Amino acid sequence: MDLKNKVIVITGAGRGIGRAVANHVATAGSHLGLIDVNDADLQETAASCRTHGVKALTIVANVADETQVSAAMDRVVAELGGLDGLINNAGILRDALLIKAKDGAIVSKMTLDQWRAVIDVNLTGVFLCAREAAERMIKLGNGGVIVNISSVARAGNAGQSNYSAAKAGTAAMTVVWARELARYGIRVGAVAPGVARTAILSDMRPEMLEKIMAPIPLQRLAEPAEIAHAVGFILENDYFTGRVLEIDGGLRL
Repeated sequence: MDLKNKVIVITGAGRGIGRAVANHVATAGSHLGLIDVNDADLQETAASCRTHGVKALTIVANVADETQVSAAMDRVVAELGGLDGLINNAGILRDALLIKAKDGAIVSKMTLDQWRAVIDVNLTGVFLCAREAAERMIKLGNGGVIVNISSVARAGNAGQSNYSAAKAGTAAMTVVWARELARYGIRVGAVAPGVARTAILSDMRPEMLEKIMAPIPLQRLAEPAEIAHAVGFILENDYFTGRVLEIDGGLRL
């Protein structure tokens, strides 16, 4: 797909990987529907993207809310004139061990609220946004591309039952939708980042960062722009569908 003058929706666009993806596709000439729960972050992303001469519509919405997602997609089509791509990037963390015990006594356990919060945003939100975007792509009759952001954690990561389950589900849905939507000219792919250098790591102690990087063969974190480049590849390569690109520095070798 030639990204010039296409309309791309990005969830979780306020910062981190979402902002990097927004800037990447903006440089290619795409107009943007930027969705996030934080308006101040959205405005910063939009201002950066507009320097490339493209339109950037900001929408404050919760991707786990069906009504808000539907309204957001309608606004994109109405105000930007179409919908050609969706980047399902919005996500949260609520890490905890399933059960933590000491000397036979239970110290803590992952709460139901921690489980539900992550599943609602990271899995149900992906489902809702993809469903609503695909419906509008089909009605518009121009095909399109959906790119889901999974994670290396989809293989299972201690302390992340909720996050790992959501990211594994995201990878599985990518395959399902690629099979279901190909008949409408809609491709579906995914990117599974390793550990990226985003704001969530900004307060981490240097020794903790070193511990995280130790098992990575390339011995560094991913830059958000490198993840965005992989997303751009999926958008632009018309023969890519149903696969997950692992951008993890070799972590899973």
